[in-house]
Amino acid sequence: MPLQKAERQRPRTREINGQVSADDEGAHRSVPGEEGLMSFEEEWGELKRAAAERQSHMRLNQLPAAGGGAVGTANLSVNQDNLGAIGNAAYALHGRLIKDGNHARTTTEEAATAMSSSSFRTGAAMTTVQKTWNSQLRTLLDACAHISNHLDYSVAQHAKDEEDVKTSLAVSAITGYFK
Repeated sequence: MPLQKAERQRPRTREINGQVSADDEGAHRSVPGEEGLMSFEEEWGELKRAAAERQSHMRLNQLPAAGGGAVGTANLSVNQDNLGAIGNAAYALHGRLIKDGNHARTTTEEAATAMSSSSFRTGAAMTTVQKTWNSQLRTLLDACAHISNHLDYSVAQHAKDEEDVKTSLAVSAITGYFK
């Protein structure tokens, strides 16, 4: 029995391409022509130490602890004139894109059809360009409409919220007199 136990503790070896390498966990792996390689455990330990060191130097992007934060000074401010101006600009751009984005559509489609019927490959290319242009134009029109509508909604919602806050403050002030 003691002989078998000793055999189990001894590292197993195998031959790969004429090189003998050990199969136990702590053994060094050898590659032909390379000396002084680390075992897996040594390399893993070194990587874990390096990661722990990097993490100890990590600094989160946050406010400093002393005097940081604006707990008492926080204030939501919405300038309705600016939001309205941006919404109007998006609405105006939407109107101009509808008109100006399609001014060459008819002539481009006619030219593409004429060239395709005359066996020019340019006709098919022009059709592809026109389809791509229409797709991009629709995307831009949708974006302008979304911006305009969202800003209109934001202005109206902010005005409603502001009125709700004013009303609740007035009610709470009146309630204070009843106590």
